[in-house]
Amino acid sequence: MSPEQIAVLVAAGAFVLLVVLLAIPLIKLGRTLDEATVAIRKAHENSDPLLHGANDTITHVNTQLERVDGVTANVQQVSSNATALSSVFTATLGSPLVKVAALSYGITKAIRARRARRGEQGKHARVRRKGSTR
Repeated sequence: MSPEQIAVLVAAGAFVLLVVLLAIPLIKLGRTLDEATVAIRKAHENSDPLLHGANDTITHVNTQLERVDGVTANVQQVSSNATALSSVFTATLGSPLVKVAALSYGITKAIRARRARRGEQGKHARVRRKGSTR
C-alpha cells in the first residue's frame, strides 16, 4: 500500500466517523420532530370538541343576552311609567298636601306659643280683662 492509499483510507475512515457522529443528533432531532407532530395531532383532535363546546356556550350566552335586553326594556318602561305616575301624583295631590302640612305646622306653632304664654303667667292665673272688677 502506498502512502496515498493509506491517506485516502484514513480520510475515508474519518469521514465515516464524522457521518456517524452527525447521524446521532439528526436521529434524535427526527424523534423530537415525530413527537412534536404527534403532540400537535393530539392537540388538534382534542381541540375540536373544545371548540364545539365553546361555540355552544357562546350561543347560550347570546340567547341569555337577548333575554336580558328584553328585561332591560321592560324595566325601562316600568321606570318611565313610575316617573309619569309620580309627576301626576305631584301635580294632583302635591300642592294640597303641601298646604295641609303648612297649615298643620302653623296651628302647632300657634298652640305651642299660646301654651308658652300661659306658662309665663302661671297655670291657674286668671287673665284680667278691661272693665272687669274682680
